[in-house]
Amino acid sequence: MENGKPSVAIKSLDLSFGAVRVLKGLDLEIAQGEFLVLLGSSGCGKSTLLNCIAGLLDVSGGQIFINDRNVTWEEPSDRGIGMVFQSYALYPQMTVEGNLSFGLKNARMPKAEIEARVARAAEVLQIEPLLKRKPAALSGGQRQRVAIGRALVRDVDVFLFDEPLSNLDAKLRADLRVEIKRLHQQLKNTMIYVTHDQIEAMTLADRIAIMKGGAIQQLGTPEEIYNRPQNKYVADFIGSPSMTFIPGTLSDGVMQVEGHDIPTTGYEMTAPPVAATQAWIGIRPEHVTTGDAASALPFSTGIEVEIVEPMGSDTLVWASFAGQPFRFRMDGTAKVRAGDRLTIGFDPAAASLFDQTTEARI
Repeated sequence: MENGKPSVAIKSLDLSFGAVRVLKGLDLEIAQGEFLVLLGSSGCGKSTLLNCIAGLLDVSGGQIFINDRNVTWEEPSDRGIGMVFQSYALYPQMTVEGNLSFGLKNARMPKAEIEARVARAAEVLQIEPLLKRKPAALSGGQRQRVAIGRALVRDVDVFLFDEPLSNLDAKLRADLRVEIKRLHQQLKNTMIYVTHDQIEAMTLADRIAIMKGGAIQQLGTPEEIYNRPQNKYVADFIGSPSMTFIPGTLSDGVMQVEGHDIPTTGYEMTAPPVAATQAWIGIRPEHVTTGDAASALPFSTGIEVEIVEPMGSDTLVWASFAGQPFRFRMDGTAKVRAGDRLTIGFDPAAASLFDQTTEARI
C-alpha cells in the first residue's frame, strides 16, 4: 500500500433491510492500484457492498474511507469513483461521443478538456470508429466498452464494476475480460469488481474476497484461494468442476474412508487434530492421475468409468470412489469409455482436509 494507506478501507460495515442483516461487521482494505474481486453466489452481499462503497445505499453502521477520506455519508458524485453496471444504461438518443461527454458537460468542464478525455478513453478502449454511432447500432460488447468509457472519462481513482460482463455471450465475455485486465495494467487505478463467475475472478484479480451471507469467507490471491481454501464452502465454490469431497475419519495421519486408508503424507495441516476427527478430504479433478503414473503416487486405487464428458482439450470422467461420486480430468485425446477399468491416484499433499463439524480447513 502506498505510504501504508489503503485506497479503500471498510471498517465494521453493517447494513440491514428491516430485520434482515445483509452485511455483518465487514472489514476490508484495498491497496492503491489493486484489482479486488468480490466473488460469491447470488444474495451473498457482494453487489450490496459495492453499492455501499458507491454511496447508492446508506449503511446501518461502520465507515467507508476512500483515499483516507471518510466518505460514509457523502453523495456518490463526491466520492471520486466511476461505476460500471451490469446493464449498459446508455442514452439511446445520443451518439457514443455524446454518452461519453454527457457527465462532463453537466459538470461544466471546458470543451477542450472534454474532447481530450473522450479521445483518450476512446483510444484506450479501441472505440474510436464508433464515436458517431448510437447505441442501437452497437453490439453488446461495444456497448459495454462505451459504458466503461463513461466511467473512464471521469478520471477517478477508484473504479467499481457490478457484473459488467454477465449480459454478454461466452466469447464476448472472454474478449472483454482481457480488455479490462489490459485497462487496469495501463491505468493502474484501484478497481473493485463484483462477479459470480469464478473464471472472471481468477483471471482478473490481484486478490479475491469470497462472500457468503454478508461476510467474507476468505480474502487472498487466486493461488491461495485455489490451493489452500480456508473452509469447505470456499473449496466447493472455486474450481470448475468443483472439488470432490469424501467423508471419513482422520486418525494418526491417515484418512480412513470407506474401504480405503489414505495417508496424508506431505499435507500441511493448519492445526493437526489431537484425536480421531470426522473429516472431509477434498480432491480437485485435475489433481488425479491415471494409468502407470498413478501407481507411483502415495495413494492409488482401481475404479470403473461410469460417464465420460469430452470437453475438447480435456475429458471429464465420472466414477465412484469410497461410496461417493468421483470426477477427474484426463487428456482430451484419451481413449476412455463407460465400463472401462482404470487405475487412479493422487498426491494427498495437494488435497484439502476439512473438519466435518466446523467445515474449517484442518
